[in-house]
Amino acid sequence: MGRRVGIVGVGQTHHASHRLDASGMELIAEAVTRALDDAQITRDEIDAIVIGNMDHFENINYVDMWAVEGLGAFMKPVFKVTTGGTTGTTIAACAFYHVASGLFDRVLAVGWEKNSESDTQAAIATCANPVLERDPFAGAIGPLATEYSMYMKAYGATEEDAALVAVRDRNNALNNPYAHNRMKVTVEDVMNSPMLSYPIKFLDMCPRSDGACAVIFASEEYAKKMCPRPAWVHASVVRHDYTHFGDLEWQWMPTLERASAEAYKKAGITNPLKEFDVAELYLPASTTGVKWMDSLWFCERGEAPKLIRKGVFEMDGELPINPSGGVISTNPIGATGLIRVGEAAWQIMGKAGDRQVPNVRKALATGFGGCSWSDVMILGADLP
Repeated sequence: MGRRVGIVGVGQTHHASHRLDASGMELIAEAVTRALDDAQITRDEIDAIVIGNMDHFENINYVDMWAVEGLGAFMKPVFKVTTGGTTGTTIAACAFYHVASGLFDRVLAVGWEKNSESDTQAAIATCANPVLERDPFAGAIGPLATEYSMYMKAYGATEEDAALVAVRDRNNALNNPYAHNRMKVTVEDVMNSPMLSYPIKFLDMCPRSDGACAVIFASEEYAKKMCPRPAWVHASVVRHDYTHFGDLEWQWMPTLERASAEAYKKAGITNPLKEFDVAELYLPASTTGVKWMDSLWFCERGEAPKLIRKGVFEMDGELPINPSGGVISTNPIGATGLIRVGEAAWQIMGKAGDRQVPNVRKALATGFGGCSWSDVMILGADLP
């Protein structure tokens, strides 16, 4: 694993569908400034920077150079990564390994997106085979609808189970001043919202947000000096497939199963439902908040609907999921996964404000994207 690494600062913008008051570079500067303030350091104390976004969505090349002023990166090493929807968590993993390897002591991870200036669905459509797959799988919604339809048939899950997840996350966002969508909704509201692609409805699906997030990773030596309660990285694992959509295992998520199993092994987790205190999960639609619980080993396959109905993942439940409101409340794609890591870190650090879960010692963060790409990061209050 290399050196032990802790998160010492987190910053994010106030997210919205259109941040007309700020350019992409200004969004980056907003998040970076807040992260530096959170860690109580200056940019001079940052050794290197990792950046990422969905640059091909916005038709901006060399964003790592274009964003230098917003990043505070003048005369500093900058490393860019882009891995689709997982870009944010990949940024976090990359920054972690830069420190764990001994290459740098303090690394700033920055993800951002100006979705109001891009065309997400048009870009995603190009990943589907143009002859065999583009009609049913173009964009993000079709594949998510397909997988939940098959999960419903296999295990008896319902549209109402997904609606319960939407209600949980959207209502949690009411406690998050940074969230894009802050709305109180009921199951009836979700069920009566317009159908996008059966069984996914408008209120089941994530928005497209403008925003940025920044997270500071530091070596053990520096983290102990910089932060009274760092969020220590216990495991970081990536698993992905590149495949035709028709070849995927639709009843479960193999990459998430493998990534989470490996991360649990590294972190010594044997009963994730009992051992995690909070989870910030990349759930692009409420339907994934049902189906993917199986693949995180919270239960046997097909048992997730029972946990949802019992309220196990509510704020007052056994394992609170997405106190921040999650992806269906805020989705600046290049930053979305990094927000999961940052929010999980704030839970460990006790800085989550009105969305704070009491006594968090261990937190789970995940990322999702591409043709079945899964990232898992485990954070803890204690040194790994």
